[in-house]
Formats: sequence, C-alpha cells, structure tokens
Amino acid sequence: MASSVWKGVISFGLVSIPIRLYTAARSKRTELHQIHKECNTRLKQPLFCPHCNRKVDRSEVVKGYEYEPGQYVLVDPEEIKSITPASGEIMEILTFLDGREVDPIYFDSSYFALPDKHGEKPYCLLLKALEDTKKMAVAKVTMHQREYTIFIRARNNGLTLHTMYYQNEIASVEGYGSNYDIKLKPEEVKLADQLVESLSGSFHPEAYQDEFQERLNELIEAKLKGKAVAVAPKTGKAPVIDMMQALKKSLAAHGPKPQKAAGGTSERHRRKAS
Repeated sequence: MASSVWKGVISFGLVSIPIRLYTAARSKRTELHQIHKECNTRLKQPLFCPHCNRKVDRSEVVKGYEYEPGQYVLVDPEEIKSITPASGEIMEILTFLDGREVDPIYFDSSYFALPDKHGEKPYCLLLKALEDTKKMAVAKVTMHQREYTIFIRARNNGLTLHTMYYQNEIASVEGYGSNYDIKLKPEEVKLADQLVESLSGSFHPEAYQDEFQERLNELIEAKLKGKAVAVAPKTGKAPVIDMMQALKKSLAAHGPKPQKAAGGTSERHRRKAS
C-alpha cells in the first residue's frame, strides 16, 4: 500500500476520527532527461557552493529565508516543529457548506482519507452525515510546512479531501470577466445552444487520454526497435467564415441531439393504465 502523507485526527464536534491521508491523484507522464550529446550520459545538477567553490553534501544543507540580497535567517527543523499549530495533528472541522457554492478554481491537491485503527465507526458516521446532508466540510490541516484549508467530501463510499488555494493565490488577469460591448443575435445564441446540446453527454473519465504522451511512448518504443516513426495527422486551420455559417455547419456535422420521443411518455401512461 502507498505511504500515507499525514496521520492525525479529524475533529467532528466531540467526535474524533483517527485517519491517514494518501495522495489521491498525481500527474503521470513520460519524462525526457537532459543527456550529454557527446557521450549519451545523463547530466546532473549537483549542490554547489560558489563561496566554498565545491560540491555540498545534503547533510550540510539547512533552510533559510533571504531577507536581503545574500543575507539569510537560518531556520532549524526543531524551530519549525515548535511553531506547528494544533492542525498538525488535529484536523478540526470549522464549518459545513453546500459544495456547489465553491468555485472549482479553489481546488488544489486531492487526498483519500482512510480510517486508522479503531476509527471505522466515526469515519462512517461523518461519511453518512455528508451523504445525507449533501454537504462538504471545511477544516484546517498543517503538513509539508504549511497550513491548508481543506475540503472534506463524500465520494464513492469514502472521504476525499482537497486542499484549497487561498484567495491571494488566485491570479488576477486584467480584462478577465469584462462586460464586452458585443451584441449577439438571438439566432446565433439559439444555434450555439443547439450545438452545445448536440455535443453533450455523460462524463466517462476513461474516455479522455493524453494523446501526446501516448505518441511519445510510441516514438520511444519505435526508436528502441529501430522502426520508422509514425507522423501525427495534422488538421488544417479552419477557414474564416461568417459565424452563423460556422454554427450551422458545425450543427449539421454533429447532427441534432436525439430527442426523447413523445411516445415514451405515452408508453408510460399506457403502462400505468394497464
């Protein structure tokens, strides 16, 4: 089993839930390393002290904050430990809220929470309460030398946690969200809505793949076997045409969304009548 990244207690009122956190998702990709072209050796980036003019072992490394150029306040691990708040061990639930109120932009990393020893019953109690009320808990937790606000929600018969980006971490881009002085024709809006409907469907995560990573793996495999590399098909740029014409052509290409036949309703009425 994977190693836990945090061990502690969720405090749910006077109920304590011992848990362990496990990373729920991480990016998977084929990495290309930097290689010395002359000898095909992987290049390294050693720790180097320009003052002592030598490589430095990791045992010689401490942490520090640069308050002025070249001037640092050194911080000892024990000092870090002494200032860690209670949330380093106890994840106290602060409030519950409707998950639909939270903009997904605030979601950062995801974790699975599993009950620790003797924690199964209170774990299931919180899980059931979240499922019944359709609420999401908000708590605080300190890990990796940072205190996070964290969302706790019921998912697939378990508790899934998401760290939150703080408001000052959400970027502000000038012009985003502006009220554009654009007048849309009702027919354009209608066709755009129809196009959205024609392309709509259920969410199946397995249907989405990283095509670049797949092709990169195929490229590496082909080169290992000395085979020719298949070139990815290119799509030409769409010609600049009238927007109404573009919408109509797009809608025609995808076809209208199959409508539920009125006969379905009649059939239900017939079944009820029988």
